[in-house]
Amino acid sequence: METMMAIRLQDYGGPESLVYESAPRPTPGDHEILVRVRAAGVNPVDWKFCAGWMRERLLVDLPVVPGLDLSGTVVAVGRLARNWRVGDEVFGRTSLGGHGAFAEYAVAPADAFARKPPHLDHVHAAAIPTAGLTAWQALFGQEGANRGLEPAPGRRILVHGGAGGVGSFAVQLAKWKGAQVLVTGRAENGPFLRGLGADVVIDRESARFEDIAGVVDAVLDLVGGETLDRSLQVLSRGGAIASAVGSPSVEQAAERGVRIVPLWARTVPAQLERLATLVGDKVLRVVVSEVLPLAHARRALELSRGGQVRGKLVLEIGG
Repeated sequence: METMMAIRLQDYGGPESLVYESAPRPTPGDHEILVRVRAAGVNPVDWKFCAGWMRERLLVDLPVVPGLDLSGTVVAVGRLARNWRVGDEVFGRTSLGGHGAFAEYAVAPADAFARKPPHLDHVHAAAIPTAGLTAWQALFGQEGANRGLEPAPGRRILVHGGAGGVGSFAVQLAKWKGAQVLVTGRAENGPFLRGLGADVVIDRESARFEDIAGVVDAVLDLVGGETLDRSLQVLSRGGAIASAVGSPSVEQAAERGVRIVPLWARTVPAQLERLATLVGDKVLRVVVSEVLPLAHARRALELSRGGQVRGKLVLEIGG
């Protein structure tokens, strides 16, 4: 049996439950590809999965390799996975509870990847999938499934928590479409958020966003809790709200004439390709705050859990 170095979750808990160790190298199924991972993106869902937040929904046999986002090189192709060849450089997503990205090798369905363009290095490519797709689908919807928040000239969009991974993409994408973008965040992130294109930055620690934002057409909530509950108060009738960290009150939304945009990122290769093109066209900047080696995954998840990361954290896997 061939082996690899990997981060494995031994039992549900905090980052201390992660162990850097030798593990069996996975083999691709008929519709899968095996990827030599060069970089793996870190998302809040990773530490939430490790903490056991999804154990009742995802029946997983431990130990398991966590991690969703990756960029790397195809080294083996399943019998029926005809889109890829050995040597292709790809970026995309694995699945929670599967053969995750925090390892030297990972397997995932062939249709969960897009081709990595030459202008993107592996680190920045690995930072795109989950955060970029979440932002894209919140703003522009999922084909055949729902409308998004629909940024456009003349529309005012409020983004709560704009300095993180999803937020940093959403602010730029909404501004690209001509919307006026208001963002809540910590005061020290003000210059950073304005650099992403925010028109108005509201210090959430010293001011109530309701007092400054006025009436807005759409809200993207990446904070949750009372921030999500209060957000319905600033939406115009006919407005829209999406949250990546909670569920808006259906009753209150209906009472106020507000549309709820369901938000759970689906892997759509065409959208990954579009995001990569926008990066190449200098419309979109992939913000990577720190790059850590695979063996330091514990530290990466601790930082992510702390909620103070600008943009994305990425694990780089050499060799």
